[in-house]
Amino acid sequence: MTGTTDITELLLSRIRDVADHPEPGVVFKDITPLLADPAAFTVLTDALAEVARETGATKVVGLEARGFILGAPVALRAGLGFIPVRKAGKLPGATLGQAYDLEYGSAEIEVHAEDLDAGDRVLVVDDVLATGGTAEASLELIRRAGAQVAGLAVLMELGFLGGRARLETALSGAPLKALLTV
Repeated sequence: MTGTTDITELLLSRIRDVADHPEPGVVFKDITPLLADPAAFTVLTDALAEVARETGATKVVGLEARGFILGAPVALRAGLGFIPVRKAGKLPGATLGQAYDLEYGSAEIEVHAEDLDAGDRVLVVDDVLATGGTAEASLELIRRAGAQVAGLAVLMELGFLGGRARLETALSGAPLKALLTV
């Protein structure tokens, strides 16, 4: 399975739509069938690891929580370190935090202060790009830690939510790679 069309078809075939989750009117994109299929999960990991190599990343950041599931094997496959970015209050020790606005309210993410430095080029990995709020906050957090943003890679972009446009300034020319756009 080497063709882009074949990869796209395989990945799409393993993503399940769940109507009205987590609330009425929302169609949730469930990636658990993809994760349960070792062939599909391997294809996904390989594709994202290739993005890491293409961007010259030295570390991979995974965004809580599904970004951990995808980012850790990507980092391992690409021979890079993995850094979790977590919700505020979940990491022990000294952290850097970044607050951001949600549709209703706000949230904060954190990274261990010593995990990133000026020599790092960081690829952010997550499952879905929706509105881009969490991704935007992670890019700011990476820069505040002194590292460079190598890019953002996601399994799936929900194009109708406008996350790509929101991230254009925050990416500062770094690539945004979505394996699937729905």
